[in-house]
Amino acid sequence: METDRETNVVGKDPLQAVAAPVNSAVGSRAPLGASTLEERMVSTNGLQTKGIHAWFGDHHVLQDVSLDFPANTVTGLIGPSGCGKSTFLRMLNRMHEFIPSASMAGEVFLDGEEIYAPNTDVAGIRLKIGMVFQKPNPFPSMTIAENVLAGLRLANIKVSDKDSLLEECLVRAGLWKEVKDRLKLSGSSLSGGQQQRLCIARALAVKPKVLLMDEPCSALDPGSTLKIEETIGELSQSMTVVIVTHNMQQAARVSDYCAFFLSDNHPGRVVEADKTEIIFTSPKDQRTADYVQGRFG
Repeated sequence: METDRETNVVGKDPLQAVAAPVNSAVGSRAPLGASTLEERMVSTNGLQTKGIHAWFGDHHVLQDVSLDFPANTVTGLIGPSGCGKSTFLRMLNRMHEFIPSASMAGEVFLDGEEIYAPNTDVAGIRLKIGMVFQKPNPFPSMTIAENVLAGLRLANIKVSDKDSLLEECLVRAGLWKEVKDRLKLSGSSLSGGQQQRLCIARALAVKPKVLLMDEPCSALDPGSTLKIEETIGELSQSMTVVIVTHNMQQAARVSDYCAFFLSDNHPGRVVEADKTEIIFTSPKDQRTADYVQGRFG
């Protein structure tokens, strides 16, 4: 089906992820409590894209991407630099349109509702689909506590017990024990890894259903990376997580599913999407095998 850049159109059939636990050593995640993947997927709702295309001016950067992100799972977006992963991620909460030359076609659904539909509350969408960027970006003029609760103030959300919410978010982000006695210090006083977890806590304060993460560990040391990965595992018990990563070991450790993007001098597209175990041990496409085994990219 040809696409119309002025409207949202449905492309080819979605690449459907199979709901099954990942049990092998490659692509598996340590169990958290007694929860299995099926137990976390409490509904069929989640995030879904159909026939997504993206342009910057006349440059076609993303072509016909259709993917499902089941509720309460982690999906890793992998592939070489420049294949459209981060662009695709930004389209999932309508940040792509911040770029003046950007345009798109296709559909993005959250719990069955099309987020690009006319008269959609875009600010409301971004509250439901949070974002954590590659570089930690705490507000330097705010305290640690103020950073966590900043989204509530910006969105004019009233909370009866801010102290409990503050603690809850910092606990979920794996930061509470480290900062509980320093809540009035500046957010910029924390280490890089702590700042990234602070940004995660800030995103959690508005109770999103989905958390998008664009290479959240690329600038962090191994110890901080491990803590972020543990946080991702905890968060997947109750929300959908989509993470862009160039670290194949990280993708294997944290994700339930993976989607492999490639451009090859063409617009970026999904070559293969499946359970992480399959992507890393028995992919259907030789290009996927070559990439995850480090033979190119």
